[in-house]
Amino acid sequence: MHVDLVSEAQHDSLTELLAELHAFYNDGALVSRQLVREHLLGNLLAPGSPHQLVVASTDARTVVGLAAITWVFSLVDFAPDQRKHCQLKELYVKSDHRSAGAGRALMAWVAARAIAHGCHRIDWPVKATNARGIAFYEGLGAFRVTERLSYRLLEPALGELAAFTAPA
Repeated sequence: MHVDLVSEAQHDSLTELLAELHAFYNDGALVSRQLVREHLLGNLLAPGSPHQLVVASTDARTVVGLAAITWVFSLVDFAPDQRKHCQLKELYVKSDHRSAGAGRALMAWVAARAIAHGCHRIDWPVKATNARGIAFYEGLGAFRVTERLSYRLLEPALGELAAFTAPA
């Protein structure tokens, strides 16, 4: 198992993995490979993207797992050991490669990279119904942050809020 930042030779394989990831989060819904590839190249890997995409691969072209990370600076913790952390946006391993070490290899790579970048923690969300993922994370020594909740604002409430103008 090899883990590193995604290479150009892996874009096709990563496109397939991202399509599987989409189905995982969207009850098996299919997505156009062209749309996924456009998003990968035009957004996720674009020069201004905040993400670094890390892949686990079995060879130079075949991606079996993905981690997406960003570096985040705290607005409330100023101490050197608290001000910067690694945000894991996503960790996903193809269904036919789970329990074979790819997830652990990705997390180990991310942990080493986080330490090298001066981070003292990694934070990430996990779907509440993902019991297997939760067990995996806890097996690594991670713990649930009980004082945090996740919120989402969608249309039409998003548009309504954006249109709101407070009286002068």
